Amino acid sequence: MIDQTSRDRHSTNEGNGERRLRIAYVAMDDPNDRNSWSGTRYYMAQALEKHCGDVIRIGPLKPFVIEVENNIRRGVRLLTGKRYLHMGTTAVSKALGKMAEERLADEDCDVIFAPAGAGILANLHTKIPIVYLSDTTFRLLLDYNKDFSNVLRSHVHMVDSIERRAIEKARQRIYPSSWAAQSAVHDYGADPSTVHVVPFGANFDSPPSREEALRPREQNPCQLLLVGVKWMEKGGDIAFETLLELERLGIPAALTIVGCRPPKGFSHPNLRVFPFLNKNVEHEREQLNRLYREASFFILPTRSECFSIALCEANSFGLPVVSTETGGLPELVRSGVNGFLLPLEARGDQYASKISEIYSDRVLYQALRESSRGQFESRLNWDAWGERVKDILWAAVASENDSGASPTQPVISGGICPADRA
Repeated sequence: MIDQTSRDRHSTNEGNGERRLRIAYVAMDDPNDRNSWSGTRYYMAQALEKHCGDVIRIGPLKPFVIEVENNIRRGVRLLTGKRYLHMGTTAVSKALGKMAEERLADEDCDVIFAPAGAGILANLHTKIPIVYLSDTTFRLLLDYNKDFSNVLRSHVHMVDSIERRAIEKARQRIYPSSWAAQSAVHDYGADPSTVHVVPFGANFDSPPSREEALRPREQNPCQLLLVGVKWMEKGGDIAFETLLELERLGIPAALTIVGCRPPKGFSHPNLRVFPFLNKNVEHEREQLNRLYREASFFILPTRSECFSIALCEANSFGLPVVSTETGGLPELVRSGVNGFLLPLEARGDQYASKISEIYSDRVLYQALRESSRGQFESRLNWDAWGERVKDILWAAVASENDSGASPTQPVISGGICPADRA
């Protein structure tokens, strides 16, 4: 365990955060992998390095018991037809906690930052103050997301208790939406003063300049872009219907799919498919950038969504988004500002009607492009995230030291942080 005297020396909040913190970045996956969690862990680490302190990467963490539990998962599925969430078991959590403890013992850190790390935190024994980040809670996912439906009932309590223990151990908690933050408070008893809503950013090394993002684009055809790894869950069929309906309305259109392959039966001369683009490979990252630059709209008729990095990326290119009113998206997408949200039951005809309404009015369309880019510049970028998180990390350290030098804390007020109302 880390020497307490050494930690106290590092933890003094000099000038309200002017000294760089030593941050233990604890994650199961490799924080240097741009494909992990859609690159979010990687870009969080970069933002922490830039704005908050020195990042000590504690990961990847891959105990052997995960393979054992995965075999149990297969057996449960075969015998009962139910889902067994093998990554959310007590055995895996204990193994992860032990691995993290061993690696932390060799480091001298002020604070632990654990993105999507409930399994690690639940059985991590440490005196280092913890900041926990997630885009959702287990209660919200259960029977909402397809991967968390039809779960073995005896298993639900185990996974839920791991979530609760992780939230309880943290000094501060960060979520990208009030939808998730309020669940931490109401479902898991988190102190509202320690729960913060901080939107994520666009996962690009070099986002386009404002001039590049708002450069005039060809009017025809109307290019629709969808980025997602699961065709049905992301509403690929509805996006395809939208393409057909736009053509029926007399609007030349094209649809580009990135991240998944449509099932048989979905084919069209103006349908392009890129089943996978690896962000770790430079020319494939640039290919994705080109697709964003070419697009007219970002379409995401998702069936369930906690938060969408792809929508932040779309806004960075000045792309209006048309998506679903579900999960954490109502806070991410502000109607008429950076896009529009349609009801969950909306089909391609309604998506096409909204897109046609905007696209046929070039003044309205350009104004929406500019305000979409504005949302990226003001709040949906990693610099804005890093500046907010810096104060939250210092709050965790100050609460440990009881120094009375705690920085200003952006807390939930009516479900939305004050800083997010701007």
